[in-house]
Amino acid sequence: MRKRNILCLILISFLTLSACSKAKNDDPFGFKDSSSSKQSSSNSSSEKAVKKEYAKALKATKDKFPQLTDSVTNDEAQVVLKTSKGDITMTLFPKYAPLASENFLKHAKDGYYNGLSFHRIIKDFMIQTGDPNGDGTGGESIWNGKNSKIDSGQGFKNEISPYLYNIRGALAMANTSAPSTNGSQFYINQNSQDQSKNLSTDSFPKPIIDAYKKGGNPSLDGGYTVFGQVTKGMDVVDSIASVEVDSADKPKDDIKINSVEIVKDYTFKDKN
Repeated sequence: MRKRNILCLILISFLTLSACSKAKNDDPFGFKDSSSSKQSSSNSSSEKAVKKEYAKALKATKDKFPQLTDSVTNDEAQVVLKTSKGDITMTLFPKYAPLASENFLKHAKDGYYNGLSFHRIIKDFMIQTGDPNGDGTGGESIWNGKNSKIDSGQGFKNEISPYLYNIRGALAMANTSAPSTNGSQFYINQNSQDQSKNLSTDSFPKPIIDAYKKGGNPSLDGGYTVFGQVTKGMDVVDSIASVEVDSADKPKDDIKINSVEIVKDYTFKDKN
């Protein structure tokens, strides 16, 4: 396997997940460094509310983290990604990531993802798709600048929650690492190697550290919107991750999304 730091020197194009722009494991949400730009509005009520929720999450039990259960609650959605390699069942979490969840579900209903390929695959890291161009340069959100409060024309903002993480099987939005660049591309965390050893309970909830023993990419936490979790079909994800790729991490033989089945839908509030 090629090292990710080498991959960072190869290609990071518009709306391609940037594996070399990582949050620090010891401070995934940027709340410790008082000199950080993230702290510039530390006295605002919203900032204080986020910090309070983060502190609460650090002490939360397993049942508070929706990724750690296979059940689908009333405030969640469920979809089946039907690929040329098999089916992948995923639960979406509108409560914590409403924009990303609505964006995905609307695209799925419109058939936007049908026929699209997995254009970027890195074994022991992640698999990525959702780009109509098939090379990591394209894709747009369902708003695409039509609602400036949500989408700037480049994409919509990150939704970072202390209850959602890039554990193995997590579904997340790809972006350029710049603000508001989420469009249609998404990735599934595939890494199965233990990632828990360097994680501290000062920064990660104990149930999430335990989950990272099964794999995932904690270095991506805080930088990308996690909005779902694979509940069935990780063998398919692993199969996709194992295919032969070229120097740009593109599969030599196309692997496609045939369709997306909405098993359980979710009704979103009007944002206008």
